Amino acid sequence: MVGANLKSETMKLMEKRSGMEAEMNAIIEQLCQPGGPGLSANLVDSQGFPRADIDIPVVRAQRHRLAELKNDHEEITGKINFNIQVLHSSRLTSTLKDSGIDGGSMNQNASVVSASASASLQNLVLRDSPSANDVDMISSIPFAMVDEIADASPAVEDGLQLGDQIVKFGNVKAGDNLPQRLASEAQVNQGHPLPVIIMRQGALINLMVSPRTWQGRGLLGYVIPSSSPR
Repeated sequence: MVGANLKSETMKLMEKRSGMEAEMNAIIEQLCQPGGPGLSANLVDSQGFPRADIDIPVVRAQRHRLAELKNDHEEITGKINFNIQVLHSSRLTSTLKDSGIDGGSMNQNASVVSASASASLQNLVLRDSPSANDVDMISSIPFAMVDEIADASPAVEDGLQLGDQIVKFGNVKAGDNLPQRLASEAQVNQGHPLPVIIMRQGALINLMVSPRTWQGRGLLGYVIPSSSPR
């Protein structure tokens, strides 16, 4: 029950963050339109007088609101990442218990799992948090979260983890009819490496996953909310 409640809370936080990102995107588009003041350009001309080509009070208000939203976005992202870690740890603990591992050896085994996961990430391309660039941050909005993932599935073998937030799956980005578009993208690329961009703990990660048949359901073995197994 606690896990279900935490998962529901996390999804609500993600929806709230998406609303923030939409508002941030709208403000950035307005400020950065041709002839606009941009995100940080001076509001005075070369002679030190207020620029006559822009509405300075509006621009200041937009920039102030954008700064507020960025702070709130950072805070809510921290909460989402924390919840994901708790859900992941809870899942790992449950798996170890089901395997008959006693509490005294749980931490040791968890360390082994963590070390194994770290080793599997050595072939991934990492980059700094997208918050370093306002436009990149807005264009890198996750549209789904890996809600379930099967052990020994193609998704696990290719580097996906529970709680990963999907930014781009092949040619699929945020939009309508996501379950159908994701399923179609996996089927069309069955047996071929497919570029996937995810966000994990605030950092973007590039993966190559290969949709393929295996002993379980779907072509990858993971589930996102409101979708069938991939």
